Amino acid sequence: MNTFRQNFSLALLVSATCVGGLVHAQDFKMGFVNTERIFREAATAKQAQAKLEQEFSRREKDLVEIGNNLKLASEKFEREAPTLAESQRAARQKQLIDQDREFQRKRREFQEDLNARKNEEQQIVVERANRAVKQVAESEKYDVIFQEAVYVNPKHDITEKVIKTLNASAAK
Repeated sequence: MNTFRQNFSLALLVSATCVGGLVHAQDFKMGFVNTERIFREAATAKQAQAKLEQEFSRREKDLVEIGNNLKLASEKFEREAPTLAESQRAARQKQLIDQDREFQRKRREFQEDLNARKNEEQQIVVERANRAVKQVAESEKYDVIFQEAVYVNPKHDITEKVIKTLNASAAK
């Protein structure tokens, strides 16, 4: 799917270039936006990342602590296992397995929650970025704006303008 989109974008770019040459008198204007750069540099993207870090830092810290405690308990069991009675060894081993299973469940839930929230925040950034792209395109009279391409001449890259517009709208 992604390859199809890239090939389609490339075909559109080539077509637009050819059309641009044929209708040069009509001043066909195209631009390119680097979405990865927007996610790295735009204030809204940085705010979203900070919000996620704040929201999930406590749970992540708790998981790290549980993992460390489980590791210590496992190491202690390995050291003491030869001296324990068979029933004690089996009981502690079962306890460690149960703790590990619980830890894995919590870690999986954490990752699922984090991914869901990250997708929500990224969608908000994408919507705002698309509005900024449209605003720049309309104000500077672009005919087409591409988001993915194999190669882009830097003179067609409007990412910096979009980031400035996005940051200005975020400051309001």
